[in-house]
Amino acid sequence: MNGHREYDPPRHFVVDAVRRAIADDVGPLGDLSAALLPHDERAVADFIPRAPGVLAGTLCASETFAQLDPSVRVTWAEADGATVERGQSIGRLEGPLRSILTGERTALNFLCHLSGIATLTRQFVELARPVRVVETRKTLPGLRALEKAAVRAGGGANHRGTLSDMVMIKDNHLVGTTIAAAVSRARELWPGRGIEVECDRPEQVQEAVAAGVDIVMLDNMSPDDAAKCVEIVRSSDRARTLVEISGGVGLETTATYAATGADLLSTSMITQSAPALDIGLDLGAE
Repeated sequence: MNGHREYDPPRHFVVDAVRRAIADDVGPLGDLSAALLPHDERAVADFIPRAPGVLAGTLCASETFAQLDPSVRVTWAEADGATVERGQSIGRLEGPLRSILTGERTALNFLCHLSGIATLTRQFVELARPVRVVETRKTLPGLRALEKAAVRAGGGANHRGTLSDMVMIKDNHLVGTTIAAAVSRARELWPGRGIEVECDRPEQVQEAVAAGVDIVMLDNMSPDDAAKCVEIVRSSDRARTLVEISGGVGLETTATYAATGADLLSTSMITQSAPALDIGLDLGAE
């Protein structure tokens, strides 16, 4: 199975991230250990999860061998977003042993890290249904597009990718001004862009809704306080305003926050704190 499409990150991000990773891993003299092997030695190798999880990062693993040695054939038994079991073969490499060994760690680093994000995201998504789970901008520098794709593979949705995507008004943006004035200025400067306001108390929620924002973010509120603020939004004449809850959203609190009636739960845990999914590469003779 080689169809990925639904969860693909933009290809240029994949190519660039893999190029940098190979440069980090191989070094200026090449793979000294692999050079000990005969040129004509060939092998097959299977990607095997050591634990159950959700697969992500297959494009990066494939691109690793495309850049190192296009003669290595990469086939996938599962696509990104698939639930995988411990011990099953999720993909196979066939080709020169030297090239397989040189690319092994780079490919696995992408697979393990991104599958870990997808796996943790899936746990949050299952607890939050039908509320959507989104990530934050707390991502590894240079890997945001790949990590966001892994969130999608886990069933989550994506928040803004860059500071240019929408207007996010936080407390530090309100120094010397008001929510209403900041929203009005944002509409004037960037008509058509979404506007979200971070609120930590009900009065701010009321002001943000009255100003016509697209999303109200309830920041670090208790579930009870969040539920009251959701009701403020729902009882207003701005029924299409979305409510996002952020801060304090962990596996143990997700179901409780989802029960408030919010539209979105955002958490940095799925990108910043996700443990890698343990995936190995098992070799066999071709």
